[in-house]
Amino acid sequence: MADLLTVENLGNLLMLCFLQAVLGFDNLLYISIESQRAPVAQQQAVRRWGIVIAVALRVILLFAMIQLIDAMAEPFFVFDSPGLIEGGVNFATCVFVLGGIFIMYTAVKEIGHMLTIEHLDTDVESKSGKSAAQVVMLIVLMNLIFSFDSVLSALAITDVFPILATAIILSGLAMLLLADGVTRFLEKNRMYEVLGLFILLIVGVVLLGEAGQAAAHAMHDESLALKFFGYEVVPMSKTTFYFSVVVLVAVEVIQSGYTRKLNAERRTAARH
Repeated sequence: MADLLTVENLGNLLMLCFLQAVLGFDNLLYISIESQRAPVAQQQAVRRWGIVIAVALRVILLFAMIQLIDAMAEPFFVFDSPGLIEGGVNFATCVFVLGGIFIMYTAVKEIGHMLTIEHLDTDVESKSGKSAAQVVMLIVLMNLIFSFDSVLSALAITDVFPILATAIILSGLAMLLLADGVTRFLEKNRMYEVLGLFILLIVGVVLLGEAGQAAAHAMHDESLALKFFGYEVVPMSKTTFYFSVVVLVAVEVIQSGYTRKLNAERRTAARH
């Protein structure tokens, strides 16, 4: 125990908690949006059970990755068609590609649904027909997909399992505390749900970009980076991602304020 309570490990724990908080924002956003697809009476329970099960599975995933990181890093296929497609594919590549495509599909589908909906006050339950169990399974699945990049990033900081597990559990407790608040905010401000879906769309693009470098980073061999038609797939930096999010939020806030001002002026003009 004394070996764990070192300045280095405590510093790593603080860094990991910060990392989990930053990388967990998109996860929390997905949980808040997806939980609204469940029957209204069960939405809170869906969020809690989804997070609890997902955090437990994330700790198991972390333990498995520490044990199998070398085996998972080895590319199981290498493309070698210069000018067409080049680069290696490993387990992380597949996870990022499938996760990115699924997230983008979910965001586009929900945006399309919003454009076709006739009654905005329709019960959420009738919007998708998903059961509570289905939503919990989706939350758990996507939590694991979202956690893959954060787990890999965490392993780059330290390989001490108790420190890593503590950071994951603390991040899970934070999500439990914040999930209901984020969901209530989205329910009261429905326009921000559209903003959240567009952020998820960007998250899908980020994951697809991460897939291009997954094998190269794992094997420390830049020649394994995926290239299409001679162009290397370069992941979006976290700085660029969060700058994009800040810009989207700023545009939405300014537009909402401007719309309210216009509506107030129109109501005043109509009374006169």
